[in-house]
Amino acid sequence: MTFPRSLLLTLLPLFAACQSSPWGDEPPGHPIERLQGEVALSDGMLLLRTCQGQRQVELLDAGATGLPEDAQALLSESGQPLFADVLGRLISRADGSSQLHLTQVYRLQGEGHGCDNSEFAQLTLRASGHEPGWSVRITTQGMLLERPDQAPLAVPYLEEQLPGGQTSFSSEANNQRIDLWVAPQRCIDSASGAVTHLTAELRLDDQTLRGCAYYGGARTE
Repeated sequence: MTFPRSLLLTLLPLFAACQSSPWGDEPPGHPIERLQGEVALSDGMLLLRTCQGQRQVELLDAGATGLPEDAQALLSESGQPLFADVLGRLISRADGSSQLHLTQVYRLQGEGHGCDNSEFAQLTLRASGHEPGWSVRITTQGMLLERPDQAPLAVPYLEEQLPGGQTSFSSEANNQRIDLWVAPQRCIDSASGAVTHLTAELRLDDQTLRGCAYYGGARTE
């Protein structure tokens, strides 16, 4: 059986419409979101009350990040709510509740700045260590090195991506060479027990200092 050419031309737009109809499309994926907030245990569930809008979100460790175990350990020590900075796939359920399927934990801590950190949105990276104490804050404006009993040192910096996921932030100023290396590896602060997603190594002249680091709101990795 054959069709007249004019009839085939008439039917072509209908075939095209069928191919592009929404019924053939895959369902849209759940959004990836980075959230910060207060973490607490309730009825065996790990809940995050977000800084943004005070939403309550159940945290599920889909990416095997180790957050539930770390939270249990810190909560057992202090008994106080924790602050978390996490990334995950946000799923809204029919009953109006939400779940965040975790893929990354940037920071989990029981002390220090949390939702009240006014510089978080401008912060690219923060690194710190102990014995001796030191901290480095990096923004788009530059690098700030702080150490006890020494004046803060603000310098420009050069960033370089290295093999293995490492990143180097370096500067030469005031006859001083500063190299900060960070690597994607779980790190526990030796003083506070806080957990971050980066290890840090600060090379300052002939001295090598180690610590932990995390990316701020100006950067998501």
